[in-house]
Amino acid sequence: MTAPLVHQAASLLLSYPDDGWPARLRTVTTTLEEVPAASCASRAGLLRFCAEAADASGLEPAARYVATFDRSRRRTLHLTYYTHGDTRARGAALAALKALMRQHGWEVSQGELPDFLPGVLEFAARCPEPGGRLLADHRAALTLLTEALARYGSPYRHVLGAVLSTLPAPPRAELAAVRALARSGPPTETVGLRTAAPPAPGTPAPVPFPRTEGTLFSRTEGPRR
Repeated sequence: MTAPLVHQAASLLLSYPDDGWPARLRTVTTTLEEVPAASCASRAGLLRFCAEAADASGLEPAARYVATFDRSRRRTLHLTYYTHGDTRARGAALAALKALMRQHGWEVSQGELPDFLPGVLEFAARCPEPGGRLLADHRAALTLLTEALARYGSPYRHVLGAVLSTLPAPPRAELAAVRALARSGPPTETVGLRTAAPPAPGTPAPVPFPRTEGTLFSRTEGPRR
């Protein structure tokens, strides 16, 4: 299994479990089961999450999702929060993320921030080179989120572990910084976030992330212009 396939699967599994969740979960599970076990260690962790998630029914998946990701800042799916908190620096980081995605012909979903992990993973699946670098640049945040999910006892930790397995090992200094950040928590300066600068004249209009329902793991021919 290649990294883009792992990123696509993780994007779908980390998305909010709406009415289409049962069908989406079955599709992901079926697709992963068709991948030879020897081809990728990430397969086992993703399938383990799918198996645990399949035991939940009714409103339980949505309630579990909200309790996991929306009620603790240490388990948020917004990557830049881990390193910047609610500071001016985070505003600049969000603007840079948005500019990078627009550069490759993509736009985040309406009303969502560009550092929302499912969207970042979708970008990485569709644009592997810049998306892979983007995920690697946020290894600290991904590591903190994975460890927080493990402490919470959430099966979502298996999905994050699969994503981390696709990234290069971080330098020792970066690991030390991650540990320090875990102890201190994100910066707490509370300010308004800066918005991204308007595109330069002549810049091609971006396209939104494609919906993946029914087209799991399908690859595009590259960014659409």
